[in-house]
Amino acid sequence: MATHLLRNGASSWLLKHCLSRHHTLKRCLSVTSSLDKKVSFNLSDIGEGIREVTVKEWFVKVGDTVEQFDNLCEVQSDKASVTITSRYDGKITKIHHSIDEIALVGKPLLDFDVLDEEGDEDSADSSSSSSDGSSSEAETAKPLAAAADSNTGGGRVITPATPAVRRLAKEHQLNLADVPPTGKNGRVLKGDILEYLGQVPPGTNIPHPTIAAKLQSQTAATTAVVPVPADRVEVLKGVRKAMLKAMTESLKIPHFAYSDEIDMSNLVQFRAQLQAVAKESGVPKLTFMPFCIKAASIALAKYPIVNSSLDLASESLVYKGAHNISVAIDTPQGLVVPNIKNCQSKNIIEIAKDLNALVERGRTGSLTPSDFADGTFSLSNIGVIGGTYTHPCIMAPQVAIGAMGRTKAVPRFNDKDEVVKAHIMSVSWSADHRVIDGVTMASFSNVWKQYLEQPALFLLH
Repeated sequence: MATHLLRNGASSWLLKHCLSRHHTLKRCLSVTSSLDKKVSFNLSDIGEGIREVTVKEWFVKVGDTVEQFDNLCEVQSDKASVTITSRYDGKITKIHHSIDEIALVGKPLLDFDVLDEEGDEDSADSSSSSSDGSSSEAETAKPLAAAADSNTGGGRVITPATPAVRRLAKEHQLNLADVPPTGKNGRVLKGDILEYLGQVPPGTNIPHPTIAAKLQSQTAATTAVVPVPADRVEVLKGVRKAMLKAMTESLKIPHFAYSDEIDMSNLVQFRAQLQAVAKESGVPKLTFMPFCIKAASIALAKYPIVNSSLDLASESLVYKGAHNISVAIDTPQGLVVPNIKNCQSKNIIEIAKDLNALVERGRTGSLTPSDFADGTFSLSNIGVIGGTYTHPCIMAPQVAIGAMGRTKAVPRFNDKDEVVKAHIMSVSWSADHRVIDGVTMASFSNVWKQYLEQPALFLLH
């Protein structure tokens, strides 16, 4: 009868006629909030740093009765749509947001009336309103907690769980101690058992902050014993210090980028025919680089603006007569960029000899300042390391630079629509857009490409 009166709002009558005479009665009714408990369901963190979402659809309304894992609503973040499911069995009493309204993470989505034996009163995503008897329950909870601690110390471990959860575990013949908890202070929830049984996807239950803090502290304690290497400070000097200054100036230039592919198949055969002659002339191994340098010199003769430098003080261009082509070389001291002088008057074998001499001096650290002076145009063969396309940085006061990628054998269609093996090399150009426009750079690249794809043209120079 008392239960009937409580559920029909007659709790005040009982308090007045029964509890008020506590001085004459040794025992009376115990009024708790377990019969009619209101819980706010908060929007939990859905990851990826999302702090707010838009409510797109409600699957429930006020007055509906739902169970755990029933769909409540669908929310939309700036990255994805997420369906929010219930953590409780109970009746919905209030919906806090209408469709298309903004809901914040950690704030209430809706309110439930739940039975204490079916819900988790200490859920990570809810905050229950206290009843008039909450203080007395707190008083009672302290000795109970102390008793639990004493039992634990005596060897018996009590796993916190509601009667409904214990009944569910018993039905499935589970030991609650084997179920990973996600509730406050290690409480096992109904969802934990369902996840343990494989009836819901892993990760459905979000651990309470007390659980997360405990795991984080355990992880920190584990990682604390791992020694962390000390930081090291190194003063820039030599090549690195020079590179710092050069690249700082380079990034002040507005770069224009242009890329293309070159079919090196004919040049592969042409170079093989010249290997014996090159060896007799003092070049042990003839690489593609001398051909690329000579082709660049021929293209520079047709487009001299690419071989110029910009004088900002007088706002004028200085057209260079000599083709002193700088070449990036990897040395034990770092990347250096000496140049081969007067390429316009040298043939491929002579350029190959000068290139080999620069490489050797770079490896032995015997390059001189004159090797770096008066460069007018730059080429970098990043393909010897790897990669295809890149974005090379212009070396001021030059106005252009090219970088060749790795040459790869790939299938291509010939003039008869037959699939043939082709050796393809990529090239990336960067030009100073204050001086060189896109048409000029593309035209320069086409001339360079023509000589590499038709190497017999080198015989004309």
